[in-house]
Amino acid sequence: KNPGAATGHLHPVQIPSCCTRGPEVDYEAELAVIIKTPTKNVPVEKALDHVLGYSCANDISARKWQKNSGGGQWVRGKSFDTFCPFGPWIVTADEISDPNALDIECVLNGKTMQKSNTGDMIFSVAQIISFLSESTTLLPGTLIMTGTPEGVGFTRKPPIFLGPGDKLETK
Repeated sequence: KNPGAATGHLHPVQIPSCCTRGPEVDYEAELAVIIKTPTKNVPVEKALDHVLGYSCANDISARKWQKNSGGGQWVRGKSFDTFCPFGPWIVTADEISDPNALDIECVLNGKTMQKSNTGDMIFSVAQIISFLSESTTLLPGTLIMTGTPEGVGFTRKPPIFLGPGDKLETK
């Protein structure tokens, strides 16, 4: 994500004008992993040694923009300013015995939209870190988004997208 996508707890998500021609902005509750040391080519068995801590985050995504306006680059539709609210806390790695056993939940306007556990992820936190470090040096402060559980808005019938004034909670 673009570093400008990061925003703090209780800060509003700004829906840019290029996303207002019909609803398209979606939520994705995720575990965020914060890297503490430069990490390159780390084996899975050592990957968690490079974690500073964990936080709740939301990987806000502009769906139409991802599919039709991003030049085939779906990441750009996730990197608009304020599209990564996270926090309010970072729980240090020594306080989490198993990052693959954490509950994750997304609540929109008081209604639970996503509810799962990181144990249901396709890849473990260590596997994600190891894989990413194969091609990129993960610098201290790197925020890794781990993927979202079922229940995102565009897959619902009818679809549910974010709009002005919505209250989005990621737990």
